[in-house]
Amino acid sequence: MSTDKLLPKRFDKLLVANRGEIAIRIIRACRELGIATVAIYSDVDRNSPHVRFADEAFYIGRPPAAQSYLVIPKLIEAARQSEAQAIHPGYGFLAERAEFAQACLDAGLVFVGPTPSAIQTMGDKQQARQTVQAAGVPVVPGTEPGMSDDQLIAAAPKIGFPLLVKATAGGGGKGMRSVDELSQLQGALAAARREAQSAFADGTIYLEKMISESRHIEIQILADIHGNYIHLGERECSLQRRHQKVIEEAPSFVVDDAMRQRMGQVAIAAAISVNYVSAGTVEFLVDREKNFYFLEMNTRVQVEHPVTELVTGVDIVQEQLRIARGRKLRYGQDDIKVRGWAIECRINAEDPYNDYLPSTGTITTIRLPTGPGVRVDTGVYPGYEVTPYYDPLISKLICYGETRGEAVLRMRRALEEYRIMGVKTNIPFHQHMMDSHRFLSGQFDTKFVEERFSMSEREAPDALQAAILATLVAHRQGQQASQIVAPGSRDTSNWKWLSRWERLQR
Repeated sequence: MSTDKLLPKRFDKLLVANRGEIAIRIIRACRELGIATVAIYSDVDRNSPHVRFADEAFYIGRPPAAQSYLVIPKLIEAARQSEAQAIHPGYGFLAERAEFAQACLDAGLVFVGPTPSAIQTMGDKQQARQTVQAAGVPVVPGTEPGMSDDQLIAAAPKIGFPLLVKATAGGGGKGMRSVDELSQLQGALAAARREAQSAFADGTIYLEKMISESRHIEIQILADIHGNYIHLGERECSLQRRHQKVIEEAPSFVVDDAMRQRMGQVAIAAAISVNYVSAGTVEFLVDREKNFYFLEMNTRVQVEHPVTELVTGVDIVQEQLRIARGRKLRYGQDDIKVRGWAIECRINAEDPYNDYLPSTGTITTIRLPTGPGVRVDTGVYPGYEVTPYYDPLISKLICYGETRGEAVLRMRRALEEYRIMGVKTNIPFHQHMMDSHRFLSGQFDTKFVEERFSMSEREAPDALQAAILATLVAHRQGQQASQIVAPGSRDTSNWKWLSRWERLQR
């Protein structure tokens, strides 16, 4: 595969190689920059908003995605026929496929993203580990690639249990198994290889030490072709189910200014190691002692990018487009200030009371929340059909406040206003989470949702109220997490804030 550098140039028409809310997000950014847009659609997306919002639209086939959105020649041909000079891949689909980036370059198109070589390196977890480790980036202890099952079994006790079996290609939890003891390893290796081969056509796996009670924290970076690199602070992404994020925050409850600076410097070092250009995200696992380890790099815009935009004021998608045009970054590192707090809830078509089974059908009614500090990124409408062909994401609900407590209260209000009829959604899950005293006091890790959170159990009102009170007061006073009042205690000098919560409850 060629590793030619990107050749940015000015373009005035761009094809969006995606669908749904991210396609709309890109189209809006293009419109503000005076760039014409071309949408693509399959049969089920013929009436979708991203098709109507774009200046032009091209039909690319029937679902599933393997017959439409994932067919590279169709996308290149749509760009050729529409005379688009650039392609933005969004997230998912082909966004992290080096061969797609290369196909765009070979066709003389600007690919809004990093080079094929950077995508390829960071897309292979073992190659990424080796590359960033050589640049001084801390990584989780694990094995080298290409080892046989017998070699992996021999190496496991040296790494220590519990550990993870992971696929070198892909992500999203596919090809991953947790192992608590040696007797479980043989079966986990076989299952992980089968799943990885099926999902990514690559059954290569490796072992990695499991960091217990860890947090998943990621750093957003931007880099241009002129050698300028900055980071936009961190996002807290520890609330996950089946290795899929469900709620994200910026900033993180446990990251102070000094830690943010260290993590940012390490993230930039990881990006420099592959000559990265465009927007990207470096993900870390953080242990109880706040040691952090490189997990992977996502070479695209993230689903959760809005929370970073709200707390920094930086339009990440517009910056991607400007970088692809060869412009210098508009910001230096000293210009980036984290102000306030933002929380994102992913609203999915699934039943949280029935093991989160997917829910398909037609959305008959949808009422979006509005008001100060509320943003909804969505691509659905009344009459929209939720099918099994694509991701069940209906929308991203993002709320901003001057403090974490204000953001939580605003999210509670927005979730209460949100109405979707025709399919089941996980809105009740998010409402329940906003009630959780562990969430409110920041006492959670990557296993919290699956192991210590239940839709069938409500937490004690006293503990809930005390946690809300502690969160509101502590963040209003600028206190660190270690200074927050323990759940169950009451500080009568601050009852005005608790009264505000009680009014919302009524």
